[in-house]
Amino acid sequence: MIERREFILGLAQVVIAGAMVPRVYGAGTGDKLFDISLAEWSLHRTIHAGKLDNLDFPRYAKEEFGIGAVEYVNGFFYDKAKDKSYLGELKKRAADVGVENVLIMVDREGHMGGKTRAETEKTVERHKKWVEAAKFLGCHSIRVNAHGHGGREEAGKRVAEGLRLLSEFAEPMGVNVLVENHGGLSSDGAWLAGVLKSVGMKNCGSLPDFGNFHSYDRYQGLRDLMPFAMGVSAKSRVFDADGNEAETDFRKAMEIVLASGFKGYVGIEWEGGNISEQEGIRKTLALLEKVRSEMLAQGGK
Repeated sequence: MIERREFILGLAQVVIAGAMVPRVYGAGTGDKLFDISLAEWSLHRTIHAGKLDNLDFPRYAKEEFGIGAVEYVNGFFYDKAKDKSYLGELKKRAADVGVENVLIMVDREGHMGGKTRAETEKTVERHKKWVEAAKFLGCHSIRVNAHGHGGREEAGKRVAEGLRLLSEFAEPMGVNVLVENHGGLSSDGAWLAGVLKSVGMKNCGSLPDFGNFHSYDRYQGLRDLMPFAMGVSAKSRVFDADGNEAETDFRKAMEIVLASGFKGYVGIEWEGGNISEQEGIRKTLALLEKVRSEMLAQGGK
């Protein structure tokens, strides 16, 4: 059984190790502290309305917002995971405009921790095509969900089993398997950190989301998950009159992110509804750039 005490002890060990070794995923940050990518979910209403096609997402990210890295959502090309013609066109369009493919967020493929070993294996099989698609597109990772059956300990054991199986498949391809705090037990930072520690594979990590910790303190959640992070999701929903995100202190959040030794992409994920998706993305981008500039001016602190 995975015990909460083991979660915390394991987390402490990884925090110490992670703080000493910068983890770089993507093009590299140079002297910018971190790079910025755009999560496709930020434009889900635009896409669902038929105003933007998945194939045009890389160009739109670059031309509309000046963002040169993208994070796909599998639901927008759900039946194309094995379509090499489609994936080839998507890869070409991204390359044509100088956009890097970062990761694929994978949903609707089953619970990573099934009720039985057979059910878990079935879910892992359904995810494998997305690992292969990520490899083809040049993405460094896929994002999965850590949902499992049973209580804390049982679910943790089952989810870890599924993650290990999928990570073993992805490892030879150089693809990482990342877990987002995305509802249920996964929004408990200590629980998810314990699961990832128990998996114990270098290509199995986290994608901490600023806004998905729910009843769990978001800053503690970031501290829990950043030792495992290979990507970061800067969730935004509401902005105040000064251009700050009303639910998350982005400066405080990014201090935690950078203190972990993370160097890579911080993905914009706008999820608000009081302004347009385009305006929400621009406001989030401006805030991240402001925080980055302020931290650079203070020596990266």
